[in-house]
Amino acid sequence: MAPPLTARVQLLLLRAAGFLIGLIGQVARAFGGPKFHSRTTGPVSEPLLLLSGIQLAKLIRQRKVKCVDVVQAYINRIKDVNPMINGIVKYRFEEARKEAHAVDERLAEKLEDEATLEKKWPFLGVPLTVKEAFQLQGMPNSSGLVNRRDAISKSDATVVALLKEAGAIPIGITNCSELCMWYESSNKIYGRSNNPYDLQHIVGGSSGGEGCTLAAACSVIGVGSDIGGSIRMPAFFNGIFGHKPSPGVVPNQGQFPMPGEAQEIFQCTGPMCRYAEDLIPMLRVMAGPGIKKLKLDAKVHLRHLKFYWMEHDGGSLLMSKVEQDLILAQRKEPMKFVDLLGDHGKPISPLWELIKWCLGLSVYTIPSIGLALLEEKLKYNKEKCKKFKAVEESLHKELVEMLGDDGVFLYPSHPTVAPKHHVPLTRPFNFAYTGVFNALGLPVTQCPLGLNAKGLPLGIQVVAGPFNDHLTLAVAQYLEKSFGGWVCPGKI
Repeated sequence: MAPPLTARVQLLLLRAAGFLIGLIGQVARAFGGPKFHSRTTGPVSEPLLLLSGIQLAKLIRQRKVKCVDVVQAYINRIKDVNPMINGIVKYRFEEARKEAHAVDERLAEKLEDEATLEKKWPFLGVPLTVKEAFQLQGMPNSSGLVNRRDAISKSDATVVALLKEAGAIPIGITNCSELCMWYESSNKIYGRSNNPYDLQHIVGGSSGGEGCTLAAACSVIGVGSDIGGSIRMPAFFNGIFGHKPSPGVVPNQGQFPMPGEAQEIFQCTGPMCRYAEDLIPMLRVMAGPGIKKLKLDAKVHLRHLKFYWMEHDGGSLLMSKVEQDLILAQRKEPMKFVDLLGDHGKPISPLWELIKWCLGLSVYTIPSIGLALLEEKLKYNKEKCKKFKAVEESLHKELVEMLGDDGVFLYPSHPTVAPKHHVPLTRPFNFAYTGVFNALGLPVTQCPLGLNAKGLPLGIQVVAGPFNDHLTLAVAQYLEKSFGGWVCPGKI
């Protein structure tokens, strides 16, 4: 095992997370939504819900299980549990049943052998959920923005189309934060999602509906997107697996909002799932031609890997300029968030919306209004941007050289387990633990590590050098075997 991080890398990372975590103090909390006693969703009794996606596909291909029975088992679970967690915001049950029936009919004809079926449709008949921000034909695509409540997708996002072509059957779309820019999934269209391990706690964001839906066994594989931790934070808070691929591997087309040109390198679409063995097959499908950039067929021997680690970022007292440098380096002529709130129509005034919100009249959530106000304050010039970019490139260079092609870095997914609802408003920059790796363009897999004494999920991020996704995914499978992976909520 290699020694811990060098002092310089530690210092840069400490600064890179510390400043954001301590920048904003206590702010007024936003109240609302249903009140629950501390409780979890019920345990799973249907065995089909406890199989991975590739296991289900195999049973369906072998005609040992009917696809309609698999889909119906998930529909039954959703009806029982989703009213508590509000993870799925629009059902697709009738279409899913018809597509499942078509799978069973095709299999009954015995036109292809099992090997051919696996090659053509690796996820044949497997239920799939999709973050609402992605286009799924015939389904809403608002990203929680009231101005887009009537927006209906006329086609599929690229990754959704690829998964459907691989045989997956969408059963619904899942909640997200307003415009996918906050780490609690709540908005004025669909309301708030709740953590299946404790309904008084958050699910994370922006792919939070996807995270809690998977964790509650209402789905087995799902689609998420990540520009600052939006796959990994929900995966961590809900005790599942989530992978942020190396940039440029998985296509981002077909989601709203689409990042501007300067932000595109930070946005990554990736898989979310309960079982580690689904990560690589999902990534193969979702990447399409981009899969050639990775080395997923390379054999990974964990005993030959170099492991680096960092237990924490040093806390909120390290308010260094470096963290601000890293964040602002991501903002070279980006699309303005305030323009997205207006959906590129009539411009809005963040201050006026704040006043309206205090009177209960704004159609926007307080995190979105706060972000728009912050955006107005964080103005910079090109010279500062060049300086910030230099800091980012320095850290990137040192980490990449340290990790090489045979190193992984273990880093906390978040400074706390899933907090209670509204608490993120008091710690708005805790996303720095995940966001730093979007800025650095490195592949990261969030891995569950069981539950704490209060029954909330624990986890860790596994980071590797550019396009070494196969290393983090191999470690994910090892950690699942060692720590047990996903734990069903409500399990005694």
